[in-house]
Amino acid sequence: MTTESDPSYPAHWEADVVLRDGGTARIRPITTEDAGRLVSFYEQVSDESKYYRFFAPYPRLSDRDVHRFTHHDYVDRVGLAATTGGEFIGTVRYDRIGSDGRSATGPSDEAEVAFLVQDAHQGRGVASALLEHIGAVARERGIRRFAAEVLPANNKMIKVFTDAGYQQKRSFEDGSVHLTLDLEPTAESLAVQRAREQRAEARSLQRLLAPGSVAVIGVSRSGAGVGAAALRNLRDSGFHGHLYAVNGEAATDLLDGVRAYRTVEAIGAPVDLAVVAVPADRVPQAVAACGAHGVQGLVVLSAGYGESGPAGLARQRELVRQVRSYGMRLIGPNAFGMINTAPEVGLNASLAPAPLPARGRIGLFTQSGAIGIALLSALLRRGEGLSSFVSAGNRADVSGNDILQYWYEDEATDVGLLYLETLGNPGKFTRLARRTAAVKPVVVAKGGRHTPAGHVVPGTRLPEATVSALLRQAGVIRVDTVTELVDVGLLLASQPLPAGPRIAILGNSESLGVLTYDACLAQGLRPLPPRDLTTAAAPDDFRGALAAALASDDCDAVIVTAIPWVGEHAPADALADALRDAVAAVPGKPVAVVHVELGELVEALSAARASLPRPVPPPPPAAPGAAGRPGTPAGPAASDPAAAPGPDATGARPPAATRIPAYPAGERAVKAVAEAVRYGQWRRALADSGQVPAYEDIDEAGAAAQLAALLADVDGGAVLTLDERAGRELLGRYGIRVLPTLPAPGPDAAARAAAVLGYPVALKTTAPHLRHRADLGGVRLDLTGEAELRRSYAELTGALGKPAELQPVVQSMVPRGVDTLVRSVIDPAAGAVLSFGLAGVPSELLGDTAHRLVPATDRDVAALVRSIRAAPLLFGWRGSDPVDTAALEELLLRLSRLVDDHPEVVGVSLEPVVVAAEGLSVLSAAVRVAHPPARGDRGPRTLPSY
Repeated sequence: MTTESDPSYPAHWEADVVLRDGGTARIRPITTEDAGRLVSFYEQVSDESKYYRFFAPYPRLSDRDVHRFTHHDYVDRVGLAATTGGEFIGTVRYDRIGSDGRSATGPSDEAEVAFLVQDAHQGRGVASALLEHIGAVARERGIRRFAAEVLPANNKMIKVFTDAGYQQKRSFEDGSVHLTLDLEPTAESLAVQRAREQRAEARSLQRLLAPGSVAVIGVSRSGAGVGAAALRNLRDSGFHGHLYAVNGEAATDLLDGVRAYRTVEAIGAPVDLAVVAVPADRVPQAVAACGAHGVQGLVVLSAGYGESGPAGLARQRELVRQVRSYGMRLIGPNAFGMINTAPEVGLNASLAPAPLPARGRIGLFTQSGAIGIALLSALLRRGEGLSSFVSAGNRADVSGNDILQYWYEDEATDVGLLYLETLGNPGKFTRLARRTAAVKPVVVAKGGRHTPAGHVVPGTRLPEATVSALLRQAGVIRVDTVTELVDVGLLLASQPLPAGPRIAILGNSESLGVLTYDACLAQGLRPLPPRDLTTAAAPDDFRGALAAALASDDCDAVIVTAIPWVGEHAPADALADALRDAVAAVPGKPVAVVHVELGELVEALSAARASLPRPVPPPPPAAPGAAGRPGTPAGPAASDPAAAPGPDATGARPPAATRIPAYPAGERAVKAVAEAVRYGQWRRALADSGQVPAYEDIDEAGAAAQLAALLADVDGGAVLTLDERAGRELLGRYGIRVLPTLPAPGPDAAARAAAVLGYPVALKTTAPHLRHRADLGGVRLDLTGEAELRRSYAELTGALGKPAELQPVVQSMVPRGVDTLVRSVIDPAAGAVLSFGLAGVPSELLGDTAHRLVPATDRDVAALVRSIRAAPLLFGWRGSDPVDTAALEELLLRLSRLVDDHPEVVGVSLEPVVVAAEGLSVLSAAVRVAHPPARGDRGPRTLPSY
């Protein structure tokens, strides 16, 4: 017998998944305790579905059937169930078969698979999710192919198999369709899996953000407290759906003018979203009531969870399990809430007071409620609106990954801003961010860089600099503060992307222009000499100068600086109108304004002018051929005037192209423009993302066999550090040659080793505390004869210790070059990361190491080599000879292939790698291996569990 408490029960197969309609289900192995659930499930399946499953009328399961379908060895016979509310909604099983089609045991690598999904849940993607998970289980158990017999009329099940993306064969035999699926993941199957994941998770957020009905649970009769505040915010912000208040002691039909009920069940109508604002000890009761009533999602405002310590964290884990058991999604706990400004929704299920923020093109996600308030206020002050806002608190369920999935296909969002404190799954986040950033900007400010004690979401073990580099690689615009988050978001939401780094600067202050010029240089931009319009410049002068700059082929963006006029006052509205006129006349390039003590200019630049059209003066004559060069739009709707955000006094919003962001300091405007330039460059580079070369001399099968032998006697959680011979052999299978060393336990042994290798040689210590520390005197180079070798040996042991402590070795000399280091490490959350830097203390001290996710393309490694600050040393700095960076890039690509092909390789350190003018030499290698995790980001889709 096998139960969930049995040691042989494969608990790691359990997973929560999001289905096609946005609801959730739990997938888990079927156990002997599931007999009653299986019978109940089968009774709810239609006769037609039973016929399709068994090819004959099969009204009920016999006792023998129930026993067979609930007793598994989890190797040759496996059954999985999808459950909601603890009850089965779908099942899948496989039985290992031999070449004759009969039951078999290993080493047979084929199994027969069959599904059954309750009719009420067909069309939700249950079978597709089960196929992903049973396929992963089968691969883990050595099964490489599935065989299935399907009746020709069972089109739904045939489609499940054919749409999975696996390589397959199809034939018609004895009145049924015979399908054979190769379970080895393919690019197509992975693409299918991730597309399904995106649609499902986006739909789950869409259901939360656009409910047809909302119930607030925990509304006090006095009108005080969090629940009452949430109810008022929903009511006063103009929510377009049905709104209910729930109070267990409600004595009247109305609370704050909203129909009130004692329980959710008493509402007697569907409830899509519940806002829970009761004490933490009463939340489970509220969740159970919502689950029983068919509520689709929860916003839990209640505190007392992970943020309060170990007991609260345990309470939070139980909350997630309970919520998902009913197929619901959860925002929170300890959440601030969410907002959707869509006119047909008008949702303010948050603690942000009414009225609803203006409609805009920016999506906002925060973990912190306090930061959420600050960002909402900052955007409001700058005249910007929102498409949606989610402040997820402890984000025990809905996270930044989910919001990226939603933004990716949300036509109302042009720019995504996120404030994050940790990245629970950096690998998935960077994957999703890269896809989203390919169509719209994603800007991230990350706090909690050291994950303070008490933080409720596990973070990655990767250093902060590594995380930042990986985000940049994914196209994420990483900023340091929430102020920068707003600054960059405003520019991207209202301006096209610059086509390059050339910046024109003009204004009525020479000093402010010079400061802006210096800031551009500091950000790596290419500013043109500032144009001083003098303090006497009138709005018309600004209009003409800006239009001329925009029409010029010499610049890609313009920064306008403005200080208050002396003497006769020119209204800020007049200047704003002049700048907008110029932009409207010559569109296509971004414009930012730097103002000093002109606060009213900010409002004027962000607001619409009169509802009547104003005449637009013609642009000044342009230089011959200066037609302007339009930049890439910042988002799908950046050029759509009808979709532009935020109202004026009449309720209308000016087109994005006529709204110009204003900044109180040149450095802030330049930072925003610089981030837009870098993002534009990244977007353009996507057109050629590079290739992963296929090297013909790679022995992938041999490496796999070697790793299997090495790990045969290693426990599941242990890490094995390979000895020099095994490490050199494994790396050699991927074309990475490590220069051999010979041990030198004494001077005579050193002399014999040198004789074998041939002079000149190097004498090095390999003791852990001296390894790679040439600065401590543990290395002697260019020893040309035995006398010199013996003298160096005596000096080494005399200065640093006995040979047994130093572990000296002798190695051949290699051509001189630049000493570098190449590493790869597996982070449990991010996956494999490739790192590169120069060897030595200075680079280590300054943290001058660059990183890329694996698998890396040829373009990735070329950028990796050039991205460190010390890169000029590789390319002929101060007259030195350039080194062979092509060989270095090939080494990086080969190492990337090794760790990508074999997840058992959890760490590789090549140090030093001496890159010469021609070729390179790997002088030392350390390789660590372990059994790979059962699942990863390439495994079946699953929600995280904490």
